[in-house]
Amino acid sequence: MPSFPATVRTTAILLLAATFFGCATFRSYNAELNQTLSLAGAGKVDAAINLLERTNRRGKKDLLYYFELGELERLRNRYEESRKAWMEADALVQAWESTAAVNPEKLVSSMTSVLINDKGRPYEGHDYEKVMLTTRLALDHLARGDFETARVDIKRTHERETVVAGLREKEFRKTEEEARKRGVQTGFKELNGYPVQSIDNPEVNALRNSYQSAFSHYLAGFVYEALGEPSLAAAGYRKAIELQPDKPLLEQGLAGLDARVGARDDGYTDVLFVVESGTAPARVSQQFNVPFPHQNRMLIVPVSFPVIMPAQPVYMPAELQIQGENPIDIVAVTSIDLMARKALQEEMPGIVLRGMIRSTAKAVAQSQAGKNDESGLIAFAMVIGSLITESADERGWRSLPAQIAIARARMPSGEHTITLQTPEGVRSVQLKLAGRYTVVGLRLLRSELFVQSPGRPAIDARAAPAESTDRRPETLEQQPRTMETSK
Repeated sequence: MPSFPATVRTTAILLLAATFFGCATFRSYNAELNQTLSLAGAGKVDAAINLLERTNRRGKKDLLYYFELGELERLRNRYEESRKAWMEADALVQAWESTAAVNPEKLVSSMTSVLINDKGRPYEGHDYEKVMLTTRLALDHLARGDFETARVDIKRTHERETVVAGLREKEFRKTEEEARKRGVQTGFKELNGYPVQSIDNPEVNALRNSYQSAFSHYLAGFVYEALGEPSLAAAGYRKAIELQPDKPLLEQGLAGLDARVGARDDGYTDVLFVVESGTAPARVSQQFNVPFPHQNRMLIVPVSFPVIMPAQPVYMPAELQIQGENPIDIVAVTSIDLMARKALQEEMPGIVLRGMIRSTAKAVAQSQAGKNDESGLIAFAMVIGSLITESADERGWRSLPAQIAIARARMPSGEHTITLQTPEGVRSVQLKLAGRYTVVGLRLLRSELFVQSPGRPAIDARAAPAESTDRRPETLEQQPRTMETSK
């Protein structure tokens, strides 16, 4: 019986075990979610939820399952079910936060750990997903008119951003240190054939980071304003302007803020329309051949890295039509598509480091096995195992919208018909507005329009467009201003 070094035996055992028993190693998350999203986009949300349940029946319900389930339940206006799913996800993220606060080195070390496949790592969520989770929870509460509870989630959004920022800085330093120690280059731009422009372009690089969004902070401003807290509202609006400058609609949030907060109820409702379109981009595993010097010869090592394909145009209507009024402009303020690309850009040094260490270890083990194994069976098994298990992690919260836009107007309380153009034609919904402030969600998902709003009657999704007159709802810039708040 031939004798093999311990590293060879360990690598061979891991490869064979992953090949025959590692379900996570082979799972194609994109294939599963594409089917789920297709059903939801055809209006068959219950069928989409059933499919999500079936694909997760055998394994433990993980963070991604609760992410997707919460979003699907939200589409059907089942806010309590959506909240329950997202609270399960939030508990997992809070556990991550607690570790980050008490023992950050534990998380940083796990980020650079070497496994057979990145898919075998526990999924902890991308940074923008963790922060977007509390924003989505706030939207669920706002869809039921609960501003007080939404405020709690808004506050946690800010706190989560701080945790993420601190941990990412530590991770970057750890990755750089580990790469220098091992003599490994972590730059993705040097990977022959990698589509660098998909994650390294002016739009992506213009983002400060992958987890702060103008939408989340503008929503914070709106919630604080509705609750009569102008100083906190101003901070939210200013942060949104800082993240997305040169957007007049964002700047109007500051203009007249004190006057709006101090005004009496006059039968009008300040409406924030949140218009969402598309789905978050998919990560796709792509294999690259990387040269690696070993014992005076060059080994060609196959390494898989995640790739985000070039963005497909996402339809976003330019305006909302309110029956009997002139149109209201819709302004895009956050691209989750770009945030996902920025996240991959930030994660790539660690991904490249793990991929290079993992694949070179496999290559060296195969080379050594070939010298000691006269039958060639173990070396052959290791080659097959390496090919089968070498796959990049494609996991991500796919049901998030690709783009988020807002529109805002002050309208008479009561019933209104709202119309907007979609790729499938005109869609109209009927809303009943009440109170001084409300949030109305409009989600375009493939051929369907989903609406989230307090007290909304049944949707007439294919009604004829309402006729327009010369009247226009009172927008922010038309409201009386007693005091301008500087940026």
